[in-house]
Amino acid sequence: MRFFRSGFFSQNAAGWPLLRVFGLFCVVALSFSLDESASAQEGGKVLGVSEFRMAGDETRTRIVFEVDREIEPKWFLLRSPHRIVIDLPVAEFAIGTEDVKARGLIAKVRYGDMDEDSSRMILTTVGPVVVEDLSVLENETSPGYRLIVDLVAGSEEAFEAAMRARIGEAPEDKLPESPPVRPLEANEGGKFTLVIDPGHGGIDGGTRGVNGTSEKQITLAFALELKKKLDETGAYDVVLTRDRDIFLRLDERVRIARQNNADLLISIHADAISVRNFRGATIYTLSERASDAEAAATAARENLSDQLAGMTVEAESDEVADILVDLIRRETHAFSIRFARTLLGELTNAVDVVKNPLRSAGFRVLRAPDVPSILLELGYLSNPMDEALMRDAEWRGRAADNIVRAIEAFAAAKTGAGG
Repeated sequence: MRFFRSGFFSQNAAGWPLLRVFGLFCVVALSFSLDESASAQEGGKVLGVSEFRMAGDETRTRIVFEVDREIEPKWFLLRSPHRIVIDLPVAEFAIGTEDVKARGLIAKVRYGDMDEDSSRMILTTVGPVVVEDLSVLENETSPGYRLIVDLVAGSEEAFEAAMRARIGEAPEDKLPESPPVRPLEANEGGKFTLVIDPGHGGIDGGTRGVNGTSEKQITLAFALELKKKLDETGAYDVVLTRDRDIFLRLDERVRIARQNNADLLISIHADAISVRNFRGATIYTLSERASDAEAAATAARENLSDQLAGMTVEAESDEVADILVDLIRRETHAFSIRFARTLLGELTNAVDVVKNPLRSAGFRVLRAPDVPSILLELGYLSNPMDEALMRDAEWRGRAADNIVRAIEAFAAAKTGAGG
């Protein structure tokens, strides 16, 4: 669903002087498509959000967006970079064009689903700010309400104090415990279990193509196609970490693979780079020391997913180190490399690959100690040709067919069916 709406700020909004320079006013809009989850439908009306507007300069900025009912949003602050995080009930955003333009104190605006019951908007600022007001007012001359955020430029000290004062509004990011490390054995049910992880999702859109394609949309479309083809064989239990446009933490993706006793995890991504003519697929495995500078940079970008979604990222807690766990890790790594090589052999029959397509780096999503895991970059959305191919259903089908063949060969060897 795409909308473009424009309008002026209400001059009756309390506490805000009329802006004297009309040229500073702009309408910022975003395009986004969200699924209305079953729980949201059962628990109440999905919040409608529209008419995002922003005006001001580098000393004072006002953000206003329309909501269709009265709400009590929670908000908190994060640094590195400076951000205002606003949590909302699950929402349908109808506020957009493709381009989001920085204005005044705002460097970037992002929004999307966090889970089945909540959505989030993140305002990244150009530096430390003071939230002078964040309130919801009923519209005087039209139905609905407007959420108003008034910002003024501030000091690091003031931002830090406000961040600590609002810390109680930040949700607790607690995950269920992962199972203990297990030896790599065939699942009891007999079927090879595969977890497909469409990268990014919800408020974390990933990168964006030269013609506006969102990475999270490409990864989900490809994952659904791959699952369909695997299901058609009847030979696998296939689990998607997400089957719709929601946000998942990186460690949650790993936990899903481990709790399903997965025999293989494939994380799907589509990269971007400043070199426009660089294109092709890349296959990554886990390594503490990156194989090259580009692999290190790619891992650093992908590992920022949680932080970009406004999550508090704690230091990673490793499994208890002992001889058995170390042996399992080594075996897992060996299986990951074996599948990566098998996948490359099949994938080159269907798609172009980069020079040195087998690479490694410290990707957090590949850190399951007992699940062979690879990250597949389908191509580069920064390249118009790659972007067009990834948008093409026929190309995705051909690529998925070759990945299925690689999985068949790997599964046969891993379970001993291949002799």
